[in-house]
Amino acid sequence: MSIRCWLLVGLGWIVAAGDVPAQSVQRSASSPQPIILTLEEAIQIALIQNRALQSARLDVANARAQVREAWGQVLPQVNLSADYTRNLKTPNPFAGSAAGNLFQSLGFLDWLAYNERARTDDNPETEPISFGEFVERQQQALAEAGIRPRAGDNPFAVDNRFTAGLTIEQTLFSKTAFAAIKGAKILQEINRRGATRQEQLLIDQVRRAFYGALLAQEQVRVMAQSVARTRETLQETIRRVAQGVAPQFQRLSVEVELANLETQLIQAQNQAAQTLDQLKLLLGIPLDQPIQLRGVLAVTDPGRYQQIALDEAVALALERRPDLEQLRLQIKLREVDRELAKAARYPRLSAFASFSYIGNVPDYRTVILSDPNDPFKFSRRTNDFFSSAYWNPSVNIGVRLTWTLFSGFQTAARVQQRQIAVKQAELQYLHQLDQVRLEVLQALRDLEAARKRLVSQARNVERAELNYTHARIRLREGVASPLEEREASQQLDQSRLNYLQAVYDYLTAQSAFETAVGLIAPPGQEARVSLTLRHESR
Repeated sequence: MSIRCWLLVGLGWIVAAGDVPAQSVQRSASSPQPIILTLEEAIQIALIQNRALQSARLDVANARAQVREAWGQVLPQVNLSADYTRNLKTPNPFAGSAAGNLFQSLGFLDWLAYNERARTDDNPETEPISFGEFVERQQQALAEAGIRPRAGDNPFAVDNRFTAGLTIEQTLFSKTAFAAIKGAKILQEINRRGATRQEQLLIDQVRRAFYGALLAQEQVRVMAQSVARTRETLQETIRRVAQGVAPQFQRLSVEVELANLETQLIQAQNQAAQTLDQLKLLLGIPLDQPIQLRGVLAVTDPGRYQQIALDEAVALALERRPDLEQLRLQIKLREVDRELAKAARYPRLSAFASFSYIGNVPDYRTVILSDPNDPFKFSRRTNDFFSSAYWNPSVNIGVRLTWTLFSGFQTAARVQQRQIAVKQAELQYLHQLDQVRLEVLQALRDLEAARKRLVSQARNVERAELNYTHARIRLREGVASPLEEREASQQLDQSRLNYLQAVYDYLTAQSAFETAVGLIAPPGQEARVSLTLRHESR
C-alpha cells in the first residue's frame, strides 16, 4: 500500500471513529483529491499523527511498564531449572585409602556366613568349604544362570545425571522495593503530564500553522485583486494615451507597476504553498497529498481576554499548567530517590521453597539378585529408565535475611547526592515559576498590542475603502487621473494586507496566551473557564 493510500485509509479510520466529519475527506482511486480540513480537524489529525506527540505517549506507556516492573520486586519469584550431565569418566572417591580394601573383603563376609550356617546346620551333607571353593562355586552358579558380571567398573560411577528443580521466593520485607514502586508511579504521572503539555504546545503550533496558511492564501487573494485592478487601470491608461489626453509616461508607469505586482503575486503564491507544506509536516500528512483549508481569518471576540488581570492569569497558569505540576512531581521523585538510597541501610527478608527431582541413571541397568538362603543361586532383573531406584525427590523451605552492615560509607554518600538533587529540583521549580510569570506577562502584552493593532487596522481599511470609492467616482467624472485612482487602490490593498496581518497576530497572540495559562485543550475538551466572567464577578 502506497503512503498516499495509507493516509486515505488512516483518515477514513478517523472518520469512522467520529473524529473527523465524513464530508471533510474526499477520495479518488485514480488521482489524489484534496483533503478539506477545518482547524478543529487539523488539530485532531495532529494529535494522532504527530510524531513528537507519539514519542511523548510512548514515554507514558514505558512508565506504566516500569510500574509493573517495580511491583515485580514484591511478587513471588518462580524459577524453574533443569540440567543433564553425562559422566564420561568418574574417579573412585576411595582410591588411595584403606576403604578400598574394605569393599574388596566383602566377599569374605559372605563366605564366613555360609560356613557358619554349615556348622550349625543339622544336615550332615553340609560342611564348611574353603574361600577359593566358595568363589569358584559362585562363578559357576553365575555362569549357569547366564549372568556375566561387569568387571573393572567403578562401583560409584553413574553414567547419566538428571536434575530438575522449582524454586519459589517471596519478599517479606524490602524497603528498597516499596520505594521503587512509589518512584515508578510518580514517574508515570510525570510522563503523563509531559504528554499533556506536549498536546497543548502541539495545538498552539497547529493553530499558528493553520492561521499562517490562511494568511498566505488571503495575501494571494488580495494580490490577485490588485493585479486585476492594475490591468484595468492599464487598459484605461492606454485608451487615454491613444486619445491624447494622457502622456506616454503614465502608460509606462502603470506597466512597470503591473510587472512588479505580478512578481509579488508569484512570490505570495509560492509562500502560500510553503505554508501548506509546513502544515502537512506538522500533521503527519504526506507532502504530495493536496489539502484545502476551510476557515476564515477573522476575530470573533477581540475583547475576550481584555479584562483579565496579571495576577489572575498567573494564578490560573499555576493551577493548570501541566509542566509546573511535572516539576512539582520531579521534586517528589527526587525525594523518593533519596529514600531509595536510604533503604540500602535496611535488611531484606524473604521466604523460599524449593522442590527438586534428581535422577542418577546408569546405562547398564541389570541388577544381579542372590538367594538369601542359597549363596550359589542367582537371578537378574533389568530396571527401566524411570525406576524409583534411580530417581529421588528433594523438598526444602527456609527464610533468607540479607543485610549490608557496612558499605564503606557509600550509602551515606549516595544519600547526600540525592539530597542535593532534591535541592536542585526545588530551584528548578522556582526558576520555572518566574519563567511562567514572565511568559504570562509577555503574552498579555502581546495580546493587548495585537488587539489595538486589530482595531486600528479595521478602521484604516474602512477609510481606505471610502477613499478608493471616491477616487473611482472622481475618475469617472473626469476630475481625477488613473494614477490617482491607482494610488487609492494601492492604499486599499496595503490596508487590507495590514489588517490580515493584524488578524493573524491577534489569533496567534490569543493562542499563545491560552497556552501560557494552560487553557488550551483538544477539540471537545476545551477548558470551560471564562476569565471575563471570573473578573467581573469579583
